[in-house]
Amino acid sequence: MTLQSNTIQRETMAYDVVVVGGGPAGLSAAIRLKQISPDLSVCVLEKGSEIGAHILSGAVVDPRALDELLPDWRNDDCPLAETPVTDNWHWVLTQKGKYSLPHAIMPGFMSNAGCYTASLGNLCRWLAAWAEAMGVEIFPGFPAAELLVEGDRIIGVQTGDMGVSADGQPGADYQPGMNLTARYTIFAEGARGHLTKRLKAQYDLERDCQPQVYGLGIKELWDIPPEHHVPGRVLHTQGWPLSESGSWGGGFLYHQAGGQVALGFVTALDYKNPYVSPYEEFQRWKQHPAIRAILEGGRRVAYGARAINEGGWQSVPHLAFPGGVLVGCAAGFVNVPRIKGSHTAMKSGMLAAESIARAIAADQAGTQLDDYEEALRSSWIAEELTLVQNAQPMVATFGGALGTVLAGADMWSRSLLGFGIAPPMAHRRDHEATGRADLYRPIAYPRPDGVISFDRLTNVAFSATNHAEDQPCHLRLKDAQVPLAVNLTRHAGPEARYCPAGVYEFVEDASGASRLQINAQNCLHCKSCDIKDPTQNIEWVTPEGAGGPNYPNM
Repeated sequence: MTLQSNTIQRETMAYDVVVVGGGPAGLSAAIRLKQISPDLSVCVLEKGSEIGAHILSGAVVDPRALDELLPDWRNDDCPLAETPVTDNWHWVLTQKGKYSLPHAIMPGFMSNAGCYTASLGNLCRWLAAWAEAMGVEIFPGFPAAELLVEGDRIIGVQTGDMGVSADGQPGADYQPGMNLTARYTIFAEGARGHLTKRLKAQYDLERDCQPQVYGLGIKELWDIPPEHHVPGRVLHTQGWPLSESGSWGGGFLYHQAGGQVALGFVTALDYKNPYVSPYEEFQRWKQHPAIRAILEGGRRVAYGARAINEGGWQSVPHLAFPGGVLVGCAAGFVNVPRIKGSHTAMKSGMLAAESIARAIAADQAGTQLDDYEEALRSSWIAEELTLVQNAQPMVATFGGALGTVLAGADMWSRSLLGFGIAPPMAHRRDHEATGRADLYRPIAYPRPDGVISFDRLTNVAFSATNHAEDQPCHLRLKDAQVPLAVNLTRHAGPEARYCPAGVYEFVEDASGASRLQINAQNCLHCKSCDIKDPTQNIEWVTPEGAGGPNYPNM
């Protein structure tokens, strides 16, 4: 919560460019700005306790953008260089068995040849070191809480207040947030950023695109026995267990450096059955004989979750508005069938930086940078995402089996002929898909064994998540009656299941009456509640700085 600005004296710091978000897009933008114009004053705000603390991805990274940004990165101790992809497996799972899909039946651009698997958080830490060496000021633990607006243009952001008590009043250690003004502000908040949501509404940025849709990615990091580890091996799965509920998604397992595997499960958030629990589906997936065989004898060392853009090219909004731009996952450049978005995020940040540098060189400030959007829509980002733009909606419309076949046919057609088997398809917002509970059977998920599968709260401890307890709840209910009157009554309380951190619980008081309890201190900042709540009654806003997960190398 940020107190009313007109009652608080705030320090103001002026920059040429303020970057909101220390992920791959924001850091690439900062580096590119300094490459072009070393004298520009540039700062990066990061809400996590350090760069990388809130970064979670698989990750298999296409180095195309990094090759453009820092061509000699392979010889500069970059953590990405340690583990090139060596082979690719793609399994379709049944409850007890599997069969492989050969990569030969997939278009060539689906190959992981030349890619690397590593911690995206560690890559961001490496990029941050580069940026700081070039003179970029990086402020971890300082979330951008409010937009600064002058007339119709963005002139910067206000950082969150510190030391505000749970009742909204200044506490003993209260420190007001700062106003950071800029000639241009780059919003690189990641998927479903809370300021990005406001910007989309304020400037009607989604007026000409399809709504964004999302998946929830839940991840664990494991140390496994050496005899099970094959550095550079990349495995993806589809089918079971989500096939049992008519939902869609799949698993990944990447053999990375240091005898570790990064494994996780993505559930598309357009699932209909309100009894689906993405977390429990992930735990069940690990018990598949083929997955369990890789993990046995190992140990889980980290856990986390994050929403992922899945809308594709037709969901990319307008990117420029007076005084600012959207880059990276704030805009939504994930290549869904390739399960990659870091390279496109980085490239978007670089293109934004080039546009801003030109504008400042022409002594402009606060203008709308339409040339950035034009450059991006004619770049290789557009070329790559156009080829796959029907993959997600094909599956969403026709289901896992037929949808996969049609998506493959559409990608082949676009690759070979320049057009798809269908025009760009529409999306439906994820929360609109949630069905009534009386139309579905509850799902009896197996109890965790504590060896391969775990309960949610035990896993949350492995995310090092922490929030100061005496602060306003950052998960706001627009109407406190809706969780009981609508969500629990009509949908059997899906927030108790879609959250991967056990934040939402329906509990009974002494009289037996139900109420929604929000355990905000558990929040992983995944944004699933902001996306999937059936009535859009939950609004995620940034908590006090440095709160949330502290991922080591996710």
